[in-house]
Amino acid sequence: MALNNELLDKLIEGYEKPEDLIGENGLLKQLTKALLERALNAELTHHLGYEKHDPEGRGSGNSRNGTGRKNLKGDFGEIEIEVPRDRRGEFEPKIVSKHQRRFDGFDDKILSMYARGMTTREIQGHLEEIYGVQISPSLISEVTDEVIEEVHQWQSRPLEPLYPIVYMDALFVKMRHEGRVENRAVYLAVGVRMDGFKDVLGLWAADTEGPKFWLTVTTELHSRGIEDIFIACVDGLKGFPEAIEAVFPKTQVQLCIVHLIRNSLKYVTQKDRKHVASDLKAVYNAATAEAAQYELKQFGEKWDERYRPIRVMWERNWDRVIPFFAFPPVVRKAIYTTNAIESLNMSLRKIIKTRAAFPSEQAALKLLYLALRNVVRHWHQRPVLYWKEALNHFAVLWEDRIRAFARP
Repeated sequence: MALNNELLDKLIEGYEKPEDLIGENGLLKQLTKALLERALNAELTHHLGYEKHDPEGRGSGNSRNGTGRKNLKGDFGEIEIEVPRDRRGEFEPKIVSKHQRRFDGFDDKILSMYARGMTTREIQGHLEEIYGVQISPSLISEVTDEVIEEVHQWQSRPLEPLYPIVYMDALFVKMRHEGRVENRAVYLAVGVRMDGFKDVLGLWAADTEGPKFWLTVTTELHSRGIEDIFIACVDGLKGFPEAIEAVFPKTQVQLCIVHLIRNSLKYVTQKDRKHVASDLKAVYNAATAEAAQYELKQFGEKWDERYRPIRVMWERNWDRVIPFFAFPPVVRKAIYTTNAIESLNMSLRKIIKTRAAFPSEQAALKLLYLALRNVVRHWHQRPVLYWKEALNHFAVLWEDRIRAFARP
C-alpha cells in the first residue's frame, strides 16, 4: 500500500529529534496503537454486520459492549491498547487474538537468544535494554517451554530406511537429577543419508552407558524406520557395538580413530607427544590391515617400555579398528572418524558452557535441541567430504542392500 506523502508530512509535523518518532512515547508507538485499535474496531464491525451507531443494529441481538485494556509487547516496546467487545462475547479478534500478549516474532527473538546460550536473566536484561520491554524470567521459561512438544515430535519422527553411515558420540552436561547435580552424558546420533547429507537422528540422556541403554537406543532407531546401516562409527562407547549388531546384524562397527589417538596420547608426556602421534599415524595410514598390524608391532617395540598401555589398547580394540582398511584412503576419511559429529558437539559445548548446571534433564535437552536447529540449518549446503567416492565403493560392496531400499 502506497502511503500519501502529504499524510506523512502531516504526521511528522513538529519533528525535532529521533525520540519524537521512536522514543518511549514517540509517533511510531502512537501510530501502532491507533492502527491496531482502528483495525480491531473494523473487525468488530464486520463481525456484527453494521457500523457503530447504525440504526440497522437495533434488535440485531448483539451489540458493542465497551472495551477492555490489553498490554502488548514487541520490538517497539510495550503499548496498551483498547480492545472492543461485543455483548455476547462471541467476537474473536484476528489481528490481536484474545489471549495474545506479544506480537508475532517476539517469541522467536526470545528463542533465538536462548538457543545461543543466553541465560534467562541475560535475555531479560537484553530485551529491556534494546527494546525497553520488561518481561519476567517466568515468561521466558514459558516461551521456551513451548518447544518441548516440538522436541518430542522431532525425537519420534520417522527416519530413512537406510543410512550408509551413522556416527555416535556423547557430550557431558551438568544437570540436576534426583536432587543432586550430576555430570550426565547426552548422546547424539548423526546419520548420513544416501544423498550424502547429514541428519541428527536423536538426543538421549543417561547417567550410565552399557548394553541395555544402547539396545534401547538402537531399538528406537529401528522402530522409527531405520532398517539398515552400513557402518556405525563410534568412540568406544561401552556396549554399543553389541547393541547395534543385535538390532542391525549386517552393520560394521568402526571405532573412531581420532578418539583412539586422543586416548592414546593421555599416557604420553608432552615431550614425546609429537613423536608418538607420528608413529601412530603410520598404523592407521597403512595400506592394509596386515600392514597396520606390522606397524603396530613396530610401535610396541619402540614405545612399550614407556607407554605399553597404548599398544595394548589398540590390540584390544583391533577388530573395531580395521573395518575401514577395506576402503581406499580417500573413502576412509569419510568413515573412520566422528569429526562430523565432533564439530557439532563443539558448537553445543560453546552454548552450554555458560550454564553452571541445568535444573533438569528436560531443560538441558530443550536448549540442546534449539541449538541444534541453528547448527544443522547449514548442513543442506554441501554433502559429506568425498561422499561420491564413498558411495561408489558402497555400491560395489552392498549393491543388493542399496537396491532393497531404492525408490521406484
